[in-house]
Amino acid sequence: MGRLEGFSAVVTGAASGIGRASASLFAREGARVVCVDRAEAVEETAAAIKAHGGQAVAMTGDAGDEAFVESYIQRAVDEFGGLDAVYANAGITGGPTPFFELTPDIWAEVLRINLIGPFLAIKHASKVMIPKGKGSIVCTASVAGIRSGAGPASYSASKAGVINLATTAANELYGTGVRVNAVCPGLIETGMTKGVFDFARAKGSEDKIGQLNPLKRAGVADEIAHMALFLASDDASYVNGQAIAVDGGLSSSHPVGKRFGPR
Repeated sequence: MGRLEGFSAVVTGAASGIGRASASLFAREGARVVCVDRAEAVEETAAAIKAHGGQAVAMTGDAGDEAFVESYIQRAVDEFGGLDAVYANAGITGGPTPFFELTPDIWAEVLRINLIGPFLAIKHASKVMIPKGKGSIVCTASVAGIRSGAGPASYSASKAGVINLATTAANELYGTGVRVNAVCPGLIETGMTKGVFDFARAKGSEDKIGQLNPLKRAGVADEIAHMALFLASDDASYVNGQAIAVDGGLSSSHPVGKRFGPR
């Protein structure tokens, strides 16, 4: 029996990176998955799941659009008979625009996708879950939402909002049995961070990627997917309103000039 055996689940941002890894892992653990993304490559994610014997459907659309959010929730109910878990993972960085060149339009778009999108997922998923008395909603935040230094200002602020959203939504759903938690990835090699990794490899400094965390390495998408799986599953039945960092220990400390290993 898989950890999500019999579950109906939705994963947004499932065309690549953390979303694709999570959708695939959820399916391997027994879930029937609605894979959501605005990129057409989400069809490849669903096809790969089905090729390995899993059940999945793909939907393309805007994770920050309320009508589309309602449609992917309804698709899970119609296709798989209910809804047990949602991983609201879709997000954008807003690009490497310097702080004083950021515009209200950039801020609005980043907040719409990164923060309003998870809010809408919680709003509409919980309506389906509450009558059952249980359900799990997981949101992707970031270590950039914990403190500065891990992303652009608009992105970081949006992810700080997701952390707060997980705590406030868990309390808004007081007594319903529906849990809301957030995952805070550190530096993970995905399409979103490809430029960072490509730049380091081109310079021959790949060994310095992730050097500020105690594990001295970057993470991979599967490592975040396993945390999302835990939070989505009944193994986390008493975990609620939390934002859990999966970052190699980066957020456990402030950056320092020199590190000393065991003596």
